[in-house]
Amino acid sequence: MSGMPDVPERSVAVERPPGRSGSERTTNPVPSTSGRPPADRPTVTMDDFDYDLPESAIAQHPVEPRSAARLLVAPDVAGGSHARAPGDSTGAVDSTVGDLPAFLRPGDLLVVNETRVLPARLHLVKASGGRAEVLLLEPTGDGPGRWEALVRPGRRLREGTLLWEGVDRGTGSGGDTGSGGDTGSDRGTGSGGDTGSDGGTGSDGVRRVGPVVEIGPTVPGDDPDGRRIVHLLDPSVVDRAGEMPLPPYIRAPLADPDRYQTVFAADRAPGDRSAAAPTAGLHLTPDVLAVLDRSGVTVATVDLAIGLDTFRPVTAATPGEHVIHTERYTVPEPTLEACERADRVVAVGTTAVRALESAAATGRLSGRTDLFIHGEFRFRLVDVLLTNFHLPRSSLLLLVEAFYGPGWRALYDTALGRGYRFLSFGDAMLVGRDGSRTAGAPR
Repeated sequence: MSGMPDVPERSVAVERPPGRSGSERTTNPVPSTSGRPPADRPTVTMDDFDYDLPESAIAQHPVEPRSAARLLVAPDVAGGSHARAPGDSTGAVDSTVGDLPAFLRPGDLLVVNETRVLPARLHLVKASGGRAEVLLLEPTGDGPGRWEALVRPGRRLREGTLLWEGVDRGTGSGGDTGSGGDTGSDRGTGSGGDTGSDGGTGSDGVRRVGPVVEIGPTVPGDDPDGRRIVHLLDPSVVDRAGEMPLPPYIRAPLADPDRYQTVFAADRAPGDRSAAAPTAGLHLTPDVLAVLDRSGVTVATVDLAIGLDTFRPVTAATPGEHVIHTERYTVPEPTLEACERADRVVAVGTTAVRALESAAATGRLSGRTDLFIHGEFRFRLVDVLLTNFHLPRSSLLLLVEAFYGPGWRALYDTALGRGYRFLSFGDAMLVGRDGSRTAGAPR
């Protein structure tokens, strides 16, 4: 297909337990993952990744059907056989995700993130009837039922406070409005509180039996969010009462929780799920995947547990000063082997890119990754990226620039001008890798 750079032979050294065999691979040096520009290049600041995103362009609802989402196809992927808008200097083609098979070809490998989103937002009440919210992030790993979480109202939920399942049926005053914070009636008596006792009758007139969450201490370290350790006394409350953790820029209620799950989300234990969706994958349907299969495009999976930091703008002045968040990932060995055989690797979403390139850079097929893809990062596996339109000044936008180059801004301007919808429930674009940003390729 015209415009695409030649794909280098992919050869990745993989760490295996002693005695484990596998297909032979050539060991290549692990590329630098810092992404820092050379000393003789101008300093890049986060102002270079800012743009004006109108509120009206932020999608509040998913489009129906999923594959009707619009798809802006960059010219390096579209080739010369697709019509372009008159007077458009970018050469980008308007399409839909339903037409994705038209832009791929036999021998391509489509890699999706099969993570499942946890219904992590819990609306709970204190014994007094005051409202509280717990947003589960990920297990601490040091005991069953112990999670890192964001809680509200954070300063008024002291360590030891017990929370019950229920809703505030008070006077509409906004829950607990007293100035004295938590009282002794909201607190437990030790490590587990009164997990089986009668919680009494709160000021809302509701009688409760058995708390479901105990608030613990603040997570150690320099955490601007004030994360807390919480103990799930009744883990079943998550499936029973949990809500999808939509990002803060989506204010409309979600009628169908399944629309914040991909159709290929794998069944996982709660502790192995994500706090956010791999949003580019939300557009794919069984019909689209079936057409791709018939056209000779193979589908493979990775699993990267997405955290809420995905949605946060970078607050540092420059990308090099930003401390990237870590995430758990798994790249099955058959997926990596399929990448090595593929003509092109097409990643669905930035999370699939991060998982694949983490495995390629480190040789580890699972673990936690702190890979920060930006600047002059050299890609070893991914050739084409299907991705949504991202927040200004975000680490996701830095990844897109590292992959596609400075032309991202023209594509974003084009998308806004043509009325594309942005962010998690928005539309998508399909771009090829800047050929100079391949491991081993000359600049």
